[in-house]
Amino acid sequence: MSLENTPFLEVIKSSFSAAIWKEVGPAVWDTVYMTVVSSLIMLVIGLAFGIVLIWTDKGGIRATPVINGPFGWFINILRSLPQMIMIIIMIPVARSIFGQSYGTNPCIVAIAASCIPMYARMVESSLMEVEKGKIDAARSLGSTDFDIVFRVWIPEAIPSLVRGFTVTVIGIISMTALAGMFGAGGIGDIAVRYGYQRFQHDKLLACIYVLIVIVQLTQSAGNLLSDHIRKKRGLM
Repeated sequence: MSLENTPFLEVIKSSFSAAIWKEVGPAVWDTVYMTVVSSLIMLVIGLAFGIVLIWTDKGGIRATPVINGPFGWFINILRSLPQMIMIIIMIPVARSIFGQSYGTNPCIVAIAASCIPMYARMVESSLMEVEKGKIDAARSLGSTDFDIVFRVWIPEAIPSLVRGFTVTVIGIISMTALAGMFGAGGIGDIAVRYGYQRFQHDKLLACIYVLIVIVQLTQSAGNLLSDHIRKKRGLM
């Protein structure tokens, strides 16, 4: 149904019909799959990049301007690229890995690559919030650089890291919708092929419902986990 020739309430009613969800349902799992895998890749690489940024910073464990400067510029350059351009740039990389440039797995590469720089900066910001006195105390007890990272920095910054991760995962969800324009499948593909190109607005509305639910569940889960950690530490 199209809003151009059908009353709005009728389109809304149709968006909840079994026929619509029979097509939208499988796409939901494609979106969830892309979100989960991209988020895991972003978590690992983004966390590593963030640690390198603060490790080599002027006030870090091992101040190394010759590394921090160029690496920081590299992260900023990636952050400056719009999501659509990042997907286009990563098409050759995805093709070299998977042998094709379309589908869920190839687009995961572009989605993760687009969000890693943002999460790396969030990690850097979260680790900077850790009190310097705790780091100095750890050093006085003979802690190594790796002990400081994994026993002081990360544990102390976990609530902030969780909140930053939640925000970035929501960014990934929006990226999966955009990636539908490039043959990634999922909710974005349904929204573009049917909702935009064929003016089937009932399917478009169904896709919107799904995205709203996924985002709300993700944000709620992140808030609950962060608050639980803070309450356990007596910070709330």
